[in-house]
Amino acid sequence: MEPSLAQELAVLLRERGLTIAAAESATGGLVSDLITNVPGSSDYFKGSVVAYDNEIKVRVLGVSRETLERYGAVSYQTADEMADGVRKLMNVDIGLSTTGIAGPTGATPEKPVGLFYIGISSAFGTKAAEHVFGGDRLQNKKSAAEAALIMLREHLLKIVT
Repeated sequence: MEPSLAQELAVLLRERGLTIAAAESATGGLVSDLITNVPGSSDYFKGSVVAYDNEIKVRVLGVSRETLERYGAVSYQTADEMADGVRKLMNVDIGLSTTGIAGPTGATPEKPVGLFYIGISSAFGTKAAEHVFGGDRLQNKKSAAEAALIMLREHLLKIVT
């Protein structure tokens, strides 16, 4: 049987001796749930913040009010600041973040349902990627969580032990 993505991440994180934390908005803790489904995940997963409300993004994760006003909660910039903020808050090697519009409401002409930004922050820098998923609310959340784990795997594979 092929190992799950979360199991693969467990091996990669342990081999590299790295720790991780998550900052989630629209995925509502699903990324953290997937990571912690692996026995022994407390070796590398230190915690998460579900920052659904913008005030939590500001007060807990350190996202700038200016970023939220200028670019919105669903943006590259917010995903970057969430990932960086949770990395600092939890004192971990890697911060992973998700922000998006799961649907069916919340869309604008510029930001459709299914639009997500996934951010990652480590000693190698901080970056975010845009994704647009075409499912219903639950499918979009699941797709975004899986995309976050894939982004983490790609990041870890670039780190030579």
